[in-house]
Amino acid sequence: MMAPRYLLLFLLLSMVSQARAGETVTVRPSATKHLMLDDRVIDHVEHARLSQGVVEKDSHNPLFTADKPWENALNNLYPNIVYDADAKVFKLWYKCVLADKDLIAKMMPPATVHDVGWFLCYATSKDGVAWEKPDIGEIGFDGSTHNNIVARDTPNVGVFKDEHDGDPSRRYKMIYDVGMGQIHVRFSPDGIHWSEKIATEGMPKTGDTHNNAFWDARLGKYVLFTRQAPNHERTVFRSESGDFIHWSAPTQALHALPEEGKKRQAYCMPVYPYGDGYVGLVMMYNAGIDQTVDCELAWSADSISWKRVFPGKPFIPRGSAGSYDAGCIYAQANPPVMQDGKMLIFYGGSTAVHKGWKRHCLPCLARLRPDGFACYEPEKAGETAVIVTKPMRFTGSALRISADAERGGVRVGIVNETGFGIGDCEEISGNVTDTEVHWKGGRPLSELKGKAVQLRFELRGAKLYAFDG
Repeated sequence: MMAPRYLLLFLLLSMVSQARAGETVTVRPSATKHLMLDDRVIDHVEHARLSQGVVEKDSHNPLFTADKPWENALNNLYPNIVYDADAKVFKLWYKCVLADKDLIAKMMPPATVHDVGWFLCYATSKDGVAWEKPDIGEIGFDGSTHNNIVARDTPNVGVFKDEHDGDPSRRYKMIYDVGMGQIHVRFSPDGIHWSEKIATEGMPKTGDTHNNAFWDARLGKYVLFTRQAPNHERTVFRSESGDFIHWSAPTQALHALPEEGKKRQAYCMPVYPYGDGYVGLVMMYNAGIDQTVDCELAWSADSISWKRVFPGKPFIPRGSAGSYDAGCIYAQANPPVMQDGKMLIFYGGSTAVHKGWKRHCLPCLARLRPDGFACYEPEKAGETAVIVTKPMRFTGSALRISADAERGGVRVGIVNETGFGIGDCEEISGNVTDTEVHWKGGRPLSELKGKAVQLRFELRGAKLYAFDG
């Protein structure tokens, strides 16, 4: 029996562990975590197929409606989500278009870009589901500043929180276009009170999309994903900057496949670092089909060269005809948030297709298991799938995996290493995330630190998403 003082210590440690397990946090990249969708790490597979992960849409969707007089058209929404761990609150900046002339006239003063008015609106939430539109008191509309507008005349804006910048007045950054490809930026200490606009240098004819940027610690630079339209085909472009004002000439990052022609075009692509690479959620505009917009999964090892992982297959599927997200999906900018063991991925969902200014795209929420973008699984029921990695240098003291194995099991062997064979591995069952692999009576894994090894995974009725170490 456990002594009382040790029982108390055990209970306290359990409470701390549970608090950490239930903590809401922003997903951070990891140089040692490798997603199975990354073909750089795969040598060969047997009886295995790569399958896309499955998101679950929240039953509360849409999370709120356009119920304010100035919310004339939440056209495309372009949601920018930040979880503020200090305040324990979700923050959302979203696009609002004023398409009706009588509402444009209520702007103080009236002004248009592309013949419509533009507001950037702001909402907050404690849990990511129930949202409030705070009274900011900054921007005038119809004789009053009692509204949730934080900026105006800022089309196609991306907002993010920059922990890297040592200047607290530049903690939040905004990047947007002001028509005809003119990119501007603004800075803010809190995401609410913004500086005057500053014109960027080095980016001609760029924008007209969900411009999104972030500080990339790997590169030591800011990276921007925007859009150009060479030959009248929407294409994702990328640029870099050391100071967020002077940018490199944009280069092409992702475009439609040759066989898609101009019928399907890369409309926008929010990007964030994940694992040892970068995840992109690319919106494919079905311009020559039915004018719907689909959200697909993209992946890059370096943020420069990109591929769509499952071309033509939506990652966040549109809903059935007439539903709240039947027409268009526009995914969030900024990394997803982990809450209660699931990644929260916010998006704008529209009943209408991409046509005209006067349409609402409302905030929605989908959930995904950690690391769950794609997995290897057996091709057929009853078969054992085998995945062998390329030689990789072991840098840690443990090997961890993320897998769904509630109906089977996963075993791992280190090729040509005595004591770490498949037969020595303690099979992992259940649905696990970052769970350590153990071998029976083997050598300490620390002996392999710094050594190039190949891993052999065997999946029995299981799905493997990632490994770390």
